[in-house]
Parts: sequence; structure tokens; C-alpha cells
Amino acid sequence: MNIRGERECTDCGTRWSYFETGSVGCPACGSLRSVGTGERSSHTDRPTDFDLTAVRGAIDDCSNEELADRARAACREYLRNRGFVSGGRLRELDEAYLAAAELNHVADLVARTSQPTEDEELYFLALLRDADAGKRPDAVTIPASFREGRGLAVADSIRDYRRDIRLWIEETDRTLSDAARSTLEILIDHETRLRMLDGDVDPGTAETLLEAARHLGNGVRGDEYELELAQERLETVF
Repeated sequence: MNIRGERECTDCGTRWSYFETGSVGCPACGSLRSVGTGERSSHTDRPTDFDLTAVRGAIDDCSNEELADRARAACREYLRNRGFVSGGRLRELDEAYLAAAELNHVADLVARTSQPTEDEELYFLALLRDADAGKRPDAVTIPASFREGRGLAVADSIRDYRRDIRLWIEETDRTLSDAARSTLEILIDHETRLRMLDGDVDPGTAETLLEAARHLGNGVRGDEYELELAQERLETVF
């Protein structure tokens, strides 16, 4: 969306940044009477907390299925509020987003698995322990049966990121170079293939696609070398 990021309370005159608070309510007096000021900027990233403390606190009291359901709910709420354009600036595809996306998919696998193996349970708990700190377990620790969790998380994250790249390009009146447009199209093709395989690919392949998406983001911001790196990464997969 394209909004005025600065707001002014019509009751007490306090000014604040909507980009920082995500609220039209005055932080000083609580009034909902406010007006936007300044220039409009594209914005998709609303301030939101990702805190799994309460879910972790229920480990001893819940079944794996119940724990997975709680984890999925927390992840989906976080992902629903997140984006990659903030105040007209294109942000990077960050680890917190990726970790939440992966925990969402892995929790779904756990909920559908009647009797998780020890490796599967340990991997799920490792994600639950660190995801809200923006950390994912090393790829070498992923059980073969859970590879799709990382693959689909990468596919979802790339999809959301490249959509915001297009939005940012359109709303800031930029023009994609031919090289950037071609790279974006190739990335979309690989993302589609990854999804058609239900994410079940070697984790290294998924991580290479992720690197390409991040390089592309830097490339469309004007770094030609980063664009070349994105192209190189995409040439090595599938």
C-alpha cells in the first residue's frame, strides 16, 4: 500500500511514524484522531512481534500435535503482518521471516505425523527454540522426511519477496533493467519448480535459490555486481 508515514494527533498535536508503530493511535494520549502528513511511501511491513516463549512453555503439557498447532498459529500471525517494503525502502529477505516460514511448514508435518521419529522431533524442537531469534538449524541436520519443510519455506519466502520487489519497482517509478527482469523471471521459474516438487529437494539447492533472491534484491537496488551473483547462483540449480 502507499501511505503517508508521518501522522499527527489532532487532539494533542503529537507526531509519530506510522512505519515504526503500525498504528494510527496516538502514542502520547491514545486518541485515534490523527491525520497523515508528508509524502506517501509504499509500505507492506507492519511492526509485529515474533515470540514463541508461550509455545515453548507448553512443551511439557502438550502433545506434539497440539504444540505444532500453537507454533503454526504464531508463525502465521507473524508472516501475515510482515513484508519487505518499509517506508518506500526495499528491505532484505531476513532470517526471521525464513525461520517463521520453515517452522510453519515443519509444524504442519509434525501435526500430520502420527509418530515422529527422534530426529524429526529434535529438528522441530530446534526450530521452536530458535526461530523467533531468526535462526534455522543447519541444513545437514534436516531429516530426509522433513526436507520439504525447508524447501517450501524457501519457495514461499521467495514468492513473497519477489512480489514486494515488483510492488516496490512499480510504486517508486523505477524501471527494471533487461538483465534484472530476465533474472527475476528465471527465479520465478525455479520457485515454481521447487513448489511442484513439494519442496523435496536437497537443502543446498533451496539455499542457493534463497541466495539468488537476496542477490537479486540488492541488484534491483542498483548493485550490478549483486545482479551478476544472482544470475550465477541460478545457473547452478536444477
